[in-house]
Amino acid sequence: MRDALAVLVMVLGLAGAGPATAACENYVPQARPQNTFPQDVGRSLDRIVEEGWIEIALYEDFAPWSFEVGGKAQGIDVDLARLIGDELGVETRIRLVQAGETLDQDMLNYVTRGAAVGGRVSNLFMHAPYDVDYACRMDQVVFTGIYAEEHLAIAYRQADYPDKAPVPAYFRYDTVGVENDAISDFYLTSLVGQAGDNIHRYPSTAKAMEALARGEVMAVMGPRAQLEHGAAEDVVVHEPPFVGLERSSWTVGLALSTQHRPLAYGVDDIIAAAIADGRMQQIFDRHGVTWQPGLR
Repeated sequence: MRDALAVLVMVLGLAGAGPATAACENYVPQARPQNTFPQDVGRSLDRIVEEGWIEIALYEDFAPWSFEVGGKAQGIDVDLARLIGDELGVETRIRLVQAGETLDQDMLNYVTRGAAVGGRVSNLFMHAPYDVDYACRMDQVVFTGIYAEEHLAIAYRQADYPDKAPVPAYFRYDTVGVENDAISDFYLTSLVGQAGDNIHRYPSTAKAMEALARGEVMAVMGPRAQLEHGAAEDVVVHEPPFVGLERSSWTVGLALSTQHRPLAYGVDDIIAAAIADGRMQQIFDRHGVTWQPGLR
């Protein structure tokens, strides 16, 4: 269940924006343990170049971003990870990882410490949602390399809606598929109510799109890239207004240990160059997904 990664955005968004303040203005760092030595985490840029390889962690079973077919990693994030390795002049080692229950757990397991049993950190972690308040709280993590935005959208069969594309209010009466316990599920449940029999829940957005193709539901709500990736020929994807949801989009980039800022600067430069010269657009085009640039 990877759309759960965006629960961070839903929680912040549904609460409302609040008054504007400078980044980290009201954040008070927690006290650190005394008489402890700093722990070396990950590998420096110099060591990565010297040893000739970089390990990049990506979510497993997360099409079209990162997934496995025939034992080989594929997807938008996989292509971008390999581009980063190529630009650094090193081998890219892809590590497909399982999503935790929370984003905090993912940062702990793959960026700042490693899982308690047999765990290790990776040099980079991709598809990390960026939020200023969250970044202030996670002060052991550097969030950098913003490369895209994810947007909530609705996919539907044009034959079912020949005159007007559906908006969320339609699902008081029409059937809609969502990923269980994802933003779309929470939002539509709050709109329709707990007893909304029209909301059909699936293990993933991909499964919901399969249900749409079979005619089990009239529409699917979820992240646009996942809808586009699983869309049949007669399916249209659009982004209506999501009334009452403060944020229907979120920025994604990379995360790494704060100990390795030179690597962060280098990767950010690589991402910026790929955006400027069109290589980022080409990656998304190869996977049939609309690239929506994030604000840098």
